[in-house]
Amino acid sequence: MGRYRPPSPPKSKHITAAGAARLRAELKQLWEVKRPQVTRAVAEAAAQGDRSENAEYIYGKKQLREIDRRVRYLTKRLDELVVVDRMPDDQSRVFFGAWVRLEDEAGDEAIYRIVGADEYDMDAHYISLDSPLARALLGKREGEEIEVQLPKGSRRFVIVEVGYAPLG
Repeated sequence: MGRYRPPSPPKSKHITAAGAARLRAELKQLWEVKRPQVTRAVAEAAAQGDRSENAEYIYGKKQLREIDRRVRYLTKRLDELVVVDRMPDDQSRVFFGAWVRLEDEAGDEAIYRIVGADEYDMDAHYISLDSPLARALLGKREGEEIEVQLPKGSRRFVIVEVGYAPLG
């Protein structure tokens, strides 16, 4: 079996203003704080002599590569993102940035927010615009029923509430 992996499908280019600010803050922290610290540590480890058996040097170089890879990704990604910072005209329908309260067949409720691929976070109930659930929700209104194909099978949900501010 080879190492080839097919390229992942392109991510959506939309992001909320808060998500873009978080990515910019991460880039700034990596570039202005973390990278200089690691660079100093690598320079100090290199000054100790033999680099081939110097664990601090080897680990520091690995950290620098990881930081540089993330900085390149963030720089490129921030250039191509489209910040969505205004409400849609029809706020009764589900669009990007919407908070949605769903009820499943068992009567259990869950609240999700549709966000960009770079800011999804299941702990905060943020789902990616590219996810099957978000794609099924887009354009729908309160009271509508959706069916979503999930890895564990098909599930039905009823849209209980749609809003563009956090739902309580």
